[in-house]
Amino acid sequence: MSHKALHRGVARLGVVGAVLTAVVTLAAGTAFAASGTVHTDSGASVTVRSGPHVSSTAVGSVASGTSVNITCQTYGDTVTGKYGTSNIWDKISTGYITDTYVYTGSDDLVAPLCGTGPACSTSGLGDPRSCSQAVTWAINHKTTSYVADYYNRCDHIMGLAYGFPASGSTTAYNHWLAVPSGYKHAGDTNVPAGGLAFFSGGAGHVMISIGGGKFISNDIHGNGTLTETTIAEIKSKWGKPYLGWTQPWFQYNH
Repeated sequence: MSHKALHRGVARLGVVGAVLTAVVTLAAGTAFAASGTVHTDSGASVTVRSGPHVSSTAVGSVASGTSVNITCQTYGDTVTGKYGTSNIWDKISTGYITDTYVYTGSDDLVAPLCGTGPACSTSGLGDPRSCSQAVTWAINHKTTSYVADYYNRCDHIMGLAYGFPASGSTTAYNHWLAVPSGYKHAGDTNVPAGGLAFFSGGAGHVMISIGGGKFISNDIHGNGTLTETTIAEIKSKWGKPYLGWTQPWFQYNH
């Protein structure tokens, strides 16, 4: 058992009815929201940010011991806090806070994914990793150093993120063309964490969303690197038209 699971499991087990996850129905037929309590060992406040990233603008803070309503959750930067290490961020009324300082009763999602569009799903696709696991892989493999296996191999990297040895497509653009229409969201820039964002122009380009409008892409900040970027940066820096996003469908196993 991980330190995170042990810490949360022991600390939270006896107080399910008190401070954790009072999950409530928002309205008939809608998804659930959740509640939790902010805790820090030092008693310091937790910073609220404009997005699910430590580099996002600080927009406020929440005092330790404060109960918060979590309207939705998303994946962002990996942070280590009181309740272990996680890339889950909680959306509260004023912005985003890392889930590692919020007492929710679970190491996993307790509220719906943020965003009004479809969520990422591997249902029926046979991917070795889930959307969450692929996001974690991408974040954990970020590097500003040259890696030969990353240089000019964006589609290959997407396959690696989802646990395949390769994507099965010859180029990112061919991958886009091969994805069945039911898994495509042409022109939609609201890409859920785990979704694959595609661009045209030559062999094209593809990158994985980590939520909050952020993506992990190779080469954009140096050959063979794997770093955070945005759709706007790819379009402006490389001049590649944006095609849309797809669920993690790979030609490798289809």
